[in-house]
Amino acid sequence: MSVIKQDARLMLEMGMGTDLQGGDYSKAAVRAVRDALQHSSLSFVRALGLDKNVLPIKVTIGVQQPDAVDMAAVAAVFPIGEVTVEVVAGGLNVPDGERDDTAVIASAAIEVFTP
Repeated sequence: MSVIKQDARLMLEMGMGTDLQGGDYSKAAVRAVRDALQHSSLSFVRALGLDKNVLPIKVTIGVQQPDAVDMAAVAAVFPIGEVTVEVVAGGLNVPDGERDDTAVIASAAIEVFTP
């Protein structure tokens, strides 16, 4: 029987979110995280007897303006774990010249590690 080492990554999931009107980077980031979470199941937490409240979760968000993301709003999406959020340059802006508006596309990567 193998033993899972400390700080081993147990899950990696990606998601994409948008704010189609208004250029709200936080809204797009939260939607990207929710998209990623919809594709994942942490059934291994119970199977391995892990404490879900101390599970280390790292979230990386990519948007064109990283400073415009409310990291607390992103972290608040998670019902479990000790969440850290990092926002980096990435994503995509799609300008709408006719309406002087920008659609924002954010990408999210969620990593869950052993406690």
